[in-house]
Amino acid sequence: MNETVNILVVDDEKRILEVVEAYLKKENFKVYTAIDGEKALKIFKEENVHLIVLDLMIPKISGEEVCRRIRTVSDIPIIMLTAKTEENDKIEGLTIGADDYLTKPFSVRELVVRVRALLRRSYRNCNPLADYLVFNESDLEIDVKRMKVKKKAVEIEITPYEFKVLLALLTSPGQVFTRKQLVEKAFGIEYEGFDRTIDSYIKNLRHKIEDNPKSPQYISTVYGIGYKFVDQKI
Repeated sequence: MNETVNILVVDDEKRILEVVEAYLKKENFKVYTAIDGEKALKIFKEENVHLIVLDLMIPKISGEEVCRRIRTVSDIPIIMLTAKTEENDKIEGLTIGADDYLTKPFSVRELVVRVRALLRRSYRNCNPLADYLVFNESDLEIDVKRMKVKKKAVEIEITPYEFKVLLALLTSPGQVFTRKQLVEKAFGIEYEGFDRTIDSYIKNLRHKIEDNPKSPQYISTVYGIGYKFVDQKI
């Protein structure tokens, strides 16, 4: 990522916030902090946050609920922190949308390593040409930072995974990507799903952004190879 990386750290223990913030700032990250779920959601809505370190047991709105709400609108990387040590607690955290998990007490140096690894995996080679893209005289508009898509000026519902696939195609309009390349660009090399899963995401995207999904003008199939985003006049 070429821009400043913004990280939100959420924990109700002031000492943990101070130490984690100091370590992350030393690594040249910009850090926002919150001591409760309410403030965390406020910062998430107002700032361009790239990754969240989220404690589960926080006041006002629990970490689990914060994660659930964020996952309805964003696929931002989330590392969960918790004092809970049971396997079921870990599974629950990952099930509701966490990407990684650390049990308290934890090594701050290990946290920093995990933050960097998760950022690399989440944003690997997936930078589109601009933050706001307009195609075919405003027929299709894509707000990259807000993860919003409009078709004929009407905002459409799009899942985080569908949006990642769309962004992967938009990194190089006109370039043909194999299914494997799209998986790696959209989800990282550690993704455990099948390459053919991409076909489902492409099908869903076409139904949402194309006038005629059976004769697409944006996402074109290159038979025997994969898919490409047709570079329309902007």
